[in-house]
Amino acid sequence: MNSLQVLMDEHRLIERAVDALVVYAREVGRGADHPRADLAGFVEFIRGYADAHHHGKEEDILFRAMADCGMPTNAGPLAVMLAEHHEARRLTAVMAELADDVGDWEDQERSRLLKSGIGYAQLLRAHIQKEDGILYPMAQNMLPEDAREQVEQLFQRFEAEAANVERASRLETAVTELAERYPG
Repeated sequence: MNSLQVLMDEHRLIERAVDALVVYAREVGRGADHPRADLAGFVEFIRGYADAHHHGKEEDILFRAMADCGMPTNAGPLAVMLAEHHEARRLTAVMAELADDVGDWEDQERSRLLKSGIGYAQLLRAHIQKEDGILYPMAQNMLPEDAREQVEQLFQRFEAEAANVERASRLETAVTELAERYPG
């Protein structure tokens, strides 16, 4: 299924963003005075791309198709993925709160950033490995041809919507700039 390759390609960009976030968080944790606006940029990417764009396609299209074919969402692989998406959102909210603060970084804030940024990175790296190595192959094998075709159509429709294309492109550019500023 091409949609699974699209998701895996998006994982590579998300991993690049996560690597840069770790550099940013560690440097701020060690006392660097990096601008909060850069953290806001990471949060915007996470919320707009990793969550709304990527997780949205997973949850609204792929996971729904898998559930329609009998995979439970309250136990097993889908429940784990959904719980991890929820935890990622919680960690992102902590980072968003820190990005919204004004003034110099305080020690407590540096510690919270380090904990939430590293926690998010660890969570996403393990999450991506599970999806690429287990869940997506499982989807490929379990979904009947008509379900795979429907997933493809829904992905193509999502990918073709101008607002989604524009948002994804803008966020890809922004995170590329952040990754160049904070190379991982």
